[in-house]
Amino acid sequence: MTSQMDFFAPAVARLPQAEKGRKPGGRDAAPKTGMDDEALAAHLETTGNYRVLRRLQPRPVVDRPRPEFPRQGVILDTETTGLDYRTDEIIEIGVITFTFDDQGAIGDVTGIYGGLRQPAIAIPEDITRLTGITDEMVTGQSIDMARLTSLIAHADLIIAHNAGFDRPFCEAFSPIFRNKAWACSVSEIDWRVRGFEGNKLGYLIGQSGYFHDGHRAVDDCFALLEVLEQTRPGQEATPFAELYEASGRSRVRIYAENSPFDMKDHLKKRGYRWSDGSDGRPKSWWVELPEEKLEEELHFLRTEIYRWDADPTVKHLTAFDRFRAG
Repeated sequence: MTSQMDFFAPAVARLPQAEKGRKPGGRDAAPKTGMDDEALAAHLETTGNYRVLRRLQPRPVVDRPRPEFPRQGVILDTETTGLDYRTDEIIEIGVITFTFDDQGAIGDVTGIYGGLRQPAIAIPEDITRLTGITDEMVTGQSIDMARLTSLIAHADLIIAHNAGFDRPFCEAFSPIFRNKAWACSVSEIDWRVRGFEGNKLGYLIGQSGYFHDGHRAVDDCFALLEVLEQTRPGQEATPFAELYEASGRSRVRIYAENSPFDMKDHLKKRGYRWSDGSDGRPKSWWVELPEEKLEEELHFLRTEIYRWDADPTVKHLTAFDRFRAG
């Protein structure tokens, strides 16, 4: 039986018998230590009593991306002074660019940028606790717009882990983010079907077998890229392939304007959300659905909500429109 003190012994001492007996080597000691650590991790996992998380290593940036991956993707993350793009500001942007093909296979990382920015107000304490970004860190800092523009300009798809948050902030910050196709790795991938307990990035990376320095923009981008390419047993398509396919499908947003007040609970139960009109949307209950569900939903509204042949406002959306404010 292994004693508690055994777990504080050197890694080699705790390896299974077959792994012991290697001769220590002077200059070879550094790589050997890495191999011993990995062997120890593998041994712990085979017992069924341990689950080992490995530090996520960022992928290298290549100078010559492989030509079989012709499309350009961008993974983007922002840190801000708050939640409202109309009054709060970006204090950090992280971007990595990568190539992919028409089937959604990921190729090479082609660029990285991470930059801090001094806002007009002091960073709130809760934001500093969450992100680790202090006023001292951002003093005198600004985003390198030339570098950022060079990475965004040729993007076929911008991915954010909660694009409904990041896109409005980015478009308020600079026009380079407008007229681009956006995808959301929270809402456009069915993570539960893929065996994940939630869709927060920390859950996804941990359940994929890694840990990373979270809540810094570039680190979160690399973490998301790794999760997007992983598959689990029984799965063929990667999460990114699912996301890329979803981004190409049209959706509709239906606004149940002037719906009877006493029907609000029925709408809420069906997935409708309330807009008070301050975000640019009509003041109404609204829902977003796949385009093929349009006629079914209009029938529901006309027969169970309005109870007459109403004509609710319908907005058709593509990846170029989705996740925008309003």
